[in-house]
Amino acid sequence: MKLKQTLLFVVLSVSLFSCVSSKKFKAAQAKIDSLTAANAKLAGDLKNCNDLTATDASQKTALQNQIDALNKQIDFLKQNHDATLKQLQDLSVISGTQAESIKKSLDNIGAKDNYIQNLQAELAHKDSLNMALVMNLKGAIGNMDDKDINIKVDKGVVYIDISDKLLFKSGSYDVADAAKAVLGKVATVLKAQPDIEFMVEGHTDNKAYHRPGQLKDNWDLSVKRATSVVKILQNQYGLDPAHITAAGRGEYVPVAPNDTEEGRAANRRTRIVILPALDQFFKLLEKK
Repeated sequence: MKLKQTLLFVVLSVSLFSCVSSKKFKAAQAKIDSLTAANAKLAGDLKNCNDLTATDASQKTALQNQIDALNKQIDFLKQNHDATLKQLQDLSVISGTQAESIKKSLDNIGAKDNYIQNLQAELAHKDSLNMALVMNLKGAIGNMDDKDINIKVDKGVVYIDISDKLLFKSGSYDVADAAKAVLGKVATVLKAQPDIEFMVEGHTDNKAYHRPGQLKDNWDLSVKRATSVVKILQNQYGLDPAHITAAGRGEYVPVAPNDTEEGRAANRRTRIVILPALDQFFKLLEKK
């Protein structure tokens, strides 16, 4: 009986010891796990702290650079301020006579500026009138071949170039019938502006020309061709001869080289030049 009791005590003791040991082991393991997690968190916090420290250092460096740049700008502005202040101090010693002289100079500059602006306005008005004249001429003449007639504005002057192929037969100064219709269209536009003045210029190539008993050279031929055109504008289309000038330029104002047939054909032309109203322009200059 005693033996049974003894064995029962031993079994109960071992079981109890085993149970206690298992609880302590689990508690210890839980403690280890908790400490491991805490250690991992502390390690992460330490890394984050180190990263923030590096970022703060970088931001501090950038801010310091900005501060240095602003200090340089402040120094530059101070220097300019001092220089400007000195200039103002120098200007403040201008005498009353000098101030009056400066005022008169400024007034003269203002008057000259107004004068120049008026001239520019007049010139712009003239340019617009010239462009309107060109458009009217092109509209009146219609779809002519550019090789036979060309209308343009150059440096404020209107030019109408008509080839001699259209106007005259070779070596002749008699205007062809077909060309008279073209001159009539030009005359219609010019007649609509009675105050306009123009010049008819005759031009030739450089080939020698001579007609015994009548014309001696290209000078004569260019003049006769110009006067032939003028007479048609006057007699057939009623343009005021007091507003017309006839001129011969011979071979001396070519628009192309005379070493090809095409170049010589371009040089044989009659030009109508719309003359600028110089008297009106000079009157404008007198208004100072």
